[in-house]
Amino acid sequence: MTNAYGTPIWYELVSPDPGASRTFYDKVLGWEIDVESPAGMDYRMIATGNGNVGGVMRLTDEMATGGATPKWLFYIGVEDVDATAAAITAAGGTVLMPAWTIPGIGRLALVADPQGIPFYIMRGDSDEASTAFDGAGIGKCAWNELVTSDQASANAFYAKLFGWTYPDKMTMPGDSGDYVFVHADGGEIGATMQRQSPEQPLGWQFYFRALDLEASAAAVRDGGGAVLMGPHEVPGGDRIIVATDPHGVVFGVVAAGAPA
Repeated sequence: MTNAYGTPIWYELVSPDPGASRTFYDKVLGWEIDVESPAGMDYRMIATGNGNVGGVMRLTDEMATGGATPKWLFYIGVEDVDATAAAITAAGGTVLMPAWTIPGIGRLALVADPQGIPFYIMRGDSDEASTAFDGAGIGKCAWNELVTSDQASANAFYAKLFGWTYPDKMTMPGDSGDYVFVHADGGEIGATMQRQSPEQPLGWQFYFRALDLEASAAAVRDGGGAVLMGPHEVPGGDRIIVATDPHGVVFGVVAAGAPA
């Protein structure tokens, strides 16, 4: 892929029931997730109407036995997967699944940062740029947010491995630290924050853009999920909710603010 080094290029939901996830997310976000393929691994593309944002992978019994759980993950684009995996290990991270090649797709590895938070690294074979991350694109991921147990260490790790910078921050209410904005390739892609309580899940959380936040929130509830936070306004005028899907996977939805 032609995306800049260190930028997000793909999003993946690991689900124990891709059919149920298809029904839920199609209604919440207006996606069109593929039906199950008649042969091979159950991996379903997520179409937004303007390019794919990612895929849904079935959580198999074998994966669950190995410790995998339902979750959203993302892929960070790199030039050399093997060299980056080695650098991640040297920087205190972990290689969870060594690099492998999918013919016609690319080379990838599943890794974790020093706090144990997983993500993929990938060098895609396509000559086209990924548009999975697009702050303004309906159905696309608009924001990548890291909740970590050691914000300073995590920020240093991602800066060293992927060249991320942190030019701005916002003081959070109370004594809860700073919300630190992440820039990759000169553009803002998300933020990091220190975990606020032992109950708050650690990990990367992704906000997908919808047309109507109230309709998405209603679809979450009607579909067996739960709205954990919001709707409320965030800096810049957008509004968000944080929700769980029927399998307990946390995700966010973002939409334009209500007209004045």
